[in-house]
Amino acid sequence: MAALEWSQALALDLPLMDDTHREFVDLLAAVEAADDAALVPAWQALVEHTEQHFGQEDAWMASTGFASGNCHAMQHKVVLQVMREGATRAVEKGELHVVRGMAAELAIWFPQHAQSMDAALALHLRRVGFDAATGVVHAPEALPGAPVHGCGGSSCSDEGTAQAVA
Repeated sequence: MAALEWSQALALDLPLMDDTHREFVDLLAAVEAADDAALVPAWQALVEHTEQHFGQEDAWMASTGFASGNCHAMQHKVVLQVMREGATRAVEKGELHVVRGMAAELAIWFPQHAQSMDAALALHLRRVGFDAATGVVHAPEALPGAPVHGCGGSSCSDEGTAQAVA
């Protein structure tokens, strides 16, 4: 059994985001289940998916008023950098245990990220009437007046964040 399995607790009522998250969970489970011979290709598939996944969310944030340096996008950047380093260590040095450790940590990190930062982003996207498939904002009047510099969640104290989530 995988350390992380898809459940309704991870669903954010934004179909394209939920589908992407479900794919992430499935790819992470494939990494966890992989034998040594299949581990590197499974990890590389997860990294490639995560590049697209985070890039998609970062683009949504940029087009709907989240500042490029907000903590949500920064967390994406850091996690992806660490995942790439794991791939390098596995390929160049044969350190498969590093990737296995990272997979275990991702299984802990992801639900927290999805249920906080991604949930706040999904709420923001729904409020502005963002169509994830087309990139169209159907309620431009609901866009924040200033870029959101925090994560978009209630745990950030940035005033712009409070306005975006309020």
